Amino acid sequence: MADVRSGPAQRALETPRAAGLAGVLFALLLAAAIILIRLGIPQGAGGVTSEGFTDSTRRSAVLAALALVPFAGIFFLWFVGVVRAHVGAAEDKFLATVLLGSGLVFVASMFGAAAAAGAVLATTHPAGAAPPLETWDFGRHFAYTLMIGYGMRMAAVFACSLSVIGHRLGVLPRWLTLFGFLCALTLLFVAPNVPWAELVFPGWSLVLSAYILVVSGRRRAGTAAAS
Repeated sequence: MADVRSGPAQRALETPRAAGLAGVLFALLLAAAIILIRLGIPQGAGGVTSEGFTDSTRRSAVLAALALVPFAGIFFLWFVGVVRAHVGAAEDKFLATVLLGSGLVFVASMFGAAAAAGAVLATTHPAGAAPPLETWDFGRHFAYTLMIGYGMRMAAVFACSLSVIGHRLGVLPRWLTLFGFLCALTLLFVAPNVPWAELVFPGWSLVLSAYILVVSGRRRAGTAAAS
């Protein structure tokens, strides 16, 4: 039986640097957006009142986060597409479908959460005044429910399925596979109850992308030396 590492799985190791760069940019943009949203629209008891939202610093933080989200989604989809294309025929069809589906739902949830946060900004009357408490509460809870309750759980499925694919094909080291599983468990069970825990997803994406860049660089150097 032919070693799968010498076929399509081997091509997965040759993922171009563009894929790794897309993952790095996604991780940095998503982390920045999460931090800005957390600072601009507090979650929990500390964010019940809307009076603090008249602070221009908070509003600027949310606006900056909303500007970053579309680009984070674009880089994420590019990263998923390039990685799947270079895994090729060796990938498991079931896991590949779960990977793609969870990635798409994650992006949709991220965009929906951003739209909900933007709606809070758009319903301030008069200009510069705090939104009504009902509007503030609804928009705040809706945004966090979409992002943390649904989006991050889809991110957990994405991290888990990609880790399984990488482990089966032998293109991810054991430590990175375990890190992916730990990230998935954190997003599934910890993130909904512990603020800031969702940052593990961009952290995992950054580590994975850096690994792809390192492996790609080594293979290019080896190819150049051999020629």
